[in-house]
Amino acid sequence: MPLTNTAIQNAKPREKAYKLADAAGLFLAVTPAGAKYWRYKYRVHGKEKLLALVVYPTVCLQEAREKRLAAQKQEDKRLSVYKTENSFESVGREWFNTNRSKWTDEHAERLWRRLVLHALPYIGRKPIADIKALELLEMIRRVEKYEKTETSHRLLQTCSAIFRYAVLTARIDYNPASDLRGALKPHKAENYPSLKPRELPEFFSRLETVKTSLLNKLAIRMLLLTFVRQGELRYARWEDLDFTAQEWRIPAEIMKMRERHIVPLAKQTLALLDALKTLTGTGVYLFPSQHRRRHPVMSENTINSVLADMGYKGRLVGHGFRSIASTILNEQGFRPDIIEKQLAHAERNKVRAAYNRAEYLDERRKMMQEWADYLDKAASGGNVVGGNFRGAA
Repeated sequence: MPLTNTAIQNAKPREKAYKLADAAGLFLAVTPAGAKYWRYKYRVHGKEKLLALVVYPTVCLQEAREKRLAAQKQEDKRLSVYKTENSFESVGREWFNTNRSKWTDEHAERLWRRLVLHALPYIGRKPIADIKALELLEMIRRVEKYEKTETSHRLLQTCSAIFRYAVLTARIDYNPASDLRGALKPHKAENYPSLKPRELPEFFSRLETVKTSLLNKLAIRMLLLTFVRQGELRYARWEDLDFTAQEWRIPAEIMKMRERHIVPLAKQTLALLDALKTLTGTGVYLFPSQHRRRHPVMSENTINSVLADMGYKGRLVGHGFRSIASTILNEQGFRPDIIEKQLAHAERNKVRAAYNRAEYLDERRKMMQEWADYLDKAASGGNVVGGNFRGAA
């Protein structure tokens, strides 16, 4: 219980020094010689600190409490400034700027964008000293939810580097990311070969010159523009296209997940379809087989065979266009929910899936147009490495 003036006056010296506690960390230290000193004990980041105030009876109990309160307010103000200056984001920026000269522009941009998308919204404003391993794990599992195991591992690696920097600069005593070793899902290499953004201009150049039919070239361009699965492209029907709404409405029976899927059509895709109409517009399918008696639609091997003839055998298959689009769109800052919806991936969390029926059509329409513009730039030989979509958010 709090001290009283009587208790203080009656405090006698003992063989060893002792304390008489008041409240809120204030206490009176009594020495063997009988001297009495006011002290204020408090903690900063879990470490005990001790502040010497004044001597009793020069300062009475009430005055000591007032001085303790003033000292506490000053410490709270200092701590508030310290926490702001040492938030995860501020320390992360300091770490980033310290190491910036070691990286290429592309790597630096990709690294910081990953933090902006997946870390800063959740722990950016929090004092780095207050972030625990469990909170860090919960943040990274938001990325794992979308089966982005490579991104989740890279995010943990980057966060760990920031925490190590904080240890070295005396902001924290230990790195909480080190406690997460083995806690993430293992990353498996992508099953389907793909291309890097910088390889797209060369890809379009090869597509122009490869010896194959115009129908096959249009199929490859359509697959890249829409990044649907090859089966969905091969069985695309003219009746499923709504040119007024500028949408391709793929029926559930064609989709892998057996749910109807809408693909917003960019201006470039509509132009491609106009050209395709002159070839197959009188039939049922956009890409019919050349041997319709045996099979009504293009062979499942056609696109991969053309890619092999272009010199991409073992380096690229038709399914890899989905990986190309996903990688670039994620790196360019589009929301994962939008990209996953456009890829028609199933929501693995059944409870979330029951409530998440949003089509995100407006955002997807914008994304698909900017994706088509990006491909146009690549096809014209423009530099797409490190470039930004105009409307990425």
